[in-house]
Amino acid sequence: MIYVFTNKPAPLKTVFPKNTAFGSLPFSKHSPGDGDITYIDISGLTGPELKKMLIQIKKQCKDTPWGIIDTKGTKDPAALFFEGAWDYLGPALLKSSGGLEAKRLKEALLWRRAFAGSGKENGKSKETASFLDSGVQLPAVKAFPGWNKMEAGKVMPFYLLYCTLQGKIALDVRLGEKVLAQVNARFQSYLAGLFKEIGGLLWMKTTNDCLFLIPPKVECAETVVRECMEMAIASPLVVLETLGVTIPVNFIFALHYGSVAYKPPGKTGTVVSDAVNAVFHLGAKKAEPGCLTVSDALPDVSIPKRAQDLFVPCGEFEGRKIWQTKKFGYLKTWV
Repeated sequence: MIYVFTNKPAPLKTVFPKNTAFGSLPFSKHSPGDGDITYIDISGLTGPELKKMLIQIKKQCKDTPWGIIDTKGTKDPAALFFEGAWDYLGPALLKSSGGLEAKRLKEALLWRRAFAGSGKENGKSKETASFLDSGVQLPAVKAFPGWNKMEAGKVMPFYLLYCTLQGKIALDVRLGEKVLAQVNARFQSYLAGLFKEIGGLLWMKTTNDCLFLIPPKVECAETVVRECMEMAIASPLVVLETLGVTIPVNFIFALHYGSVAYKPPGKTGTVVSDAVNAVFHLGAKKAEPGCLTVSDALPDVSIPKRAQDLFVPCGEFEGRKIWQTKKFGYLKTWV
C-alpha cells in the first residue's frame, strides 16, 4: 500500500497510482505494515519544521520504507537520504506526464534495501546489528515522563553527553578568562538550541565544559550523533560565526549511557553517579578534539546503521571499549 501525507493532494493524485491512500498533515496515528511505503510532502517547511517532521516520520514509520515529496526542490536530497529516506520525489519527476509508475517504486525499494542490507548475519538482523554489541536495551518510550514531571531522586537511565572546547594552546592563555567564559556560554547556548527539540537538558555546566542529559529514546540518540558529527565537520564555520573566535578551536564530545538519580539543574552538587563520573573521565581524559567519542555502554540501537562506518575503535578506557568518529582535515591547520 502507498500512503501519501500532504495538505495539497489534488496535484499529487494525478501522479500516484489510483490505489494510493491520501492523508493530511500533521500525522500522528500512522502505522504502516510490511510492504507499505509512506510519502510525506515537506514542500514549504522551514529548517526547524523539517527537523521536527523527520523525527515524527521516523517515529511513525519505524522500520518501514518512507520517502519525501519536495515539489519545489528546495531541500537537499542527500541530507534526507542520510536521515533514512528511501526515496525522494522532486519537481522533475512530479511534473512528468507518465506519473509515478510501479517500476519506479520497486527500483527505489530495491536500491534502499541493497544499501541498508537485509536478512541475518551471525544471528543478528543486519538492520539492527551494531559494532557496540552491548546488549543494552532502551526502556519503554513511556518510561521517561518529561523533565517537568521528573521527581528529584528518581533513578533512570539517560544518555549523557559531555561537551567542551579545546585549542592547540590553552584557551584561557590565548583568549583570557573573561573572554573564554563568554565563548563557553555561547557554545553551551548553541548546543542547548540544537538539542531542544529532543528534550536535551543542559544539566551541569562550568566555565570549561558541560553535560547534557538526553532522554533514553532512539531518535534522541540519532539526533545527538548527527549534530555532533555535523559540528565536528563544520567546526571552523561554527567557531567563527557562532562563537566569535578567530583562532583555531575544536569541539570534544563524549557520549555515554547509564543510570543517574535525577536532580534539577543547579541542584546537582549532591549527585553521586558512576555514569556521571565515567562520562566526565571519558570526555576530559580520553576523547579527542574534532570527533565524537562513544563508550560500549550505549544501547545497540544508539548509532544509526548508515553512520556506523564513520566510527573507528580506539582501544579501551577504564575497562570500557571506546570508539570515535573519523576526523576531517582542512587545508589550513585546524585542531
